[in-house]
Amino acid sequence: MTSLLLKIDWAGGAVQAGQLLLALSILIILHEFGHYITARWFGCRVEKFFLFFDPWFALVKKKVGDTVYGIGWLPLGGYVKISGMIDESMDKEAMKQPPKPYEFRSKPAWQRLIIMLGGIIMNVLVAFIIYAFVLMIWGEKKVPSDSLKYGIAVADSSVLYEIGLRSGDKIIAIDGEPANDFEKILRRMIVSEDTWTIERNGQTLELKIPQNLIGKLIESKRNGRISLIEPRIPTIAKYMPDSSNAYKGGLRVGDRIVAIDSVKTDYFDELRSQLERKKDKDVNVTVMRNGAPLQLTVHADNNGLLGFIPYGKGDFTEMDSLGWVKLNVTKYGFFPAFPAGVRKTGEELVYYIEQFKKILNPKTEGYKGLGGFKGIGSNFSKIWHWESFWTFTAFLSIILAFMNLLPIPALDGGHVMFTLYEMISGRKPNEKFLEYAQIVGMILLLGLMLYANGNDWFGWGR
Repeated sequence: MTSLLLKIDWAGGAVQAGQLLLALSILIILHEFGHYITARWFGCRVEKFFLFFDPWFALVKKKVGDTVYGIGWLPLGGYVKISGMIDESMDKEAMKQPPKPYEFRSKPAWQRLIIMLGGIIMNVLVAFIIYAFVLMIWGEKKVPSDSLKYGIAVADSSVLYEIGLRSGDKIIAIDGEPANDFEKILRRMIVSEDTWTIERNGQTLELKIPQNLIGKLIESKRNGRISLIEPRIPTIAKYMPDSSNAYKGGLRVGDRIVAIDSVKTDYFDELRSQLERKKDKDVNVTVMRNGAPLQLTVHADNNGLLGFIPYGKGDFTEMDSLGWVKLNVTKYGFFPAFPAGVRKTGEELVYYIEQFKKILNPKTEGYKGLGGFKGIGSNFSKIWHWESFWTFTAFLSIILAFMNLLPIPALDGGHVMFTLYEMISGRKPNEKFLEYAQIVGMILLLGLMLYANGNDWFGWGR
């Protein structure tokens, strides 16, 4: 079973990597197209339009008119090279020549501002259009927190257990706001700054949240501790390969596990907790089959796994059909989907800004979660699922829009900042100053990228 899980994990990782590459390629091309089309509108010459960077050589390139279109070999972004603009190409020789009518630097400040905002605006439009079609095709899905029949499941070793959550609790409110959508609970927990209101055994309790919760969650994830919450579910076997220890020990589809070595385990989280202590051991498993108890002996592997998948695990639709949760699905027609997409885009942008504020605040230790490509890729599903792919791609588009608007030289926001200064003061920044600012910005971005990806693999933020 361990080898099977390793194969599944490798396959899942490959699927995640494929989705990440596809999503970034789509978003980079559309972002750069925002710059390209606005530059063309205002009569600027666009010399290059590239997906990925092409230092020394390109994988594919073709010149059409004045523009070379291509694909580079370094997948760290993309670019359009607009004539007469100080950008990552650092074409100093061209900047020494007198300005030409088709160059970026010859255009009025308001036109240059629109060109620099073109990519950001495009990313926002892409997010809202994707969300609109997701809402139209798959609908808006919500699981009311109070519909969880058995409450939540929390691992005994988790950070959330340490601060007071228990399996069986129902989360009523976060910072005083009703928690009416379970899938958004954990997100709201991360940006929470005060208290969580829970219901336990019919009583209402308030849990005070530590300021560095997000740092604790990140650290626990790196250490392999389970810190997420999920709906509590009974343990009813749904699938197991014939080669698994579970099948060899006599477990069959539809069996409900109720005890391990005579210790009551009505729920899946209780089963996991017991099996953590039974690694590489034979365990006595009590199951209910056709209404009668049955005793089995099953070997738990080195990871404390029996080798089966239970009903409802990570599947709200299945849990809804079993009566364990209530899944509300609201589908939108063509025209209502677009204002709903705008609303969804606004909500996700606000959530990301709240996350970003947490990262910037050293007291929250949110910097520990700053991740690169590995961290981003882990947010995709390990099986190819178009709804989740497009939903996260839309969120990535929002992130790209926000990050590019930051007033850092070498980002669109840096160019926007200098252009606004020119429009307000009436003085254009010195080109030599802009060159130096571009170099500083590029060094800063490369350092940030190195740190983020190092944090992914080596935990540099610890």
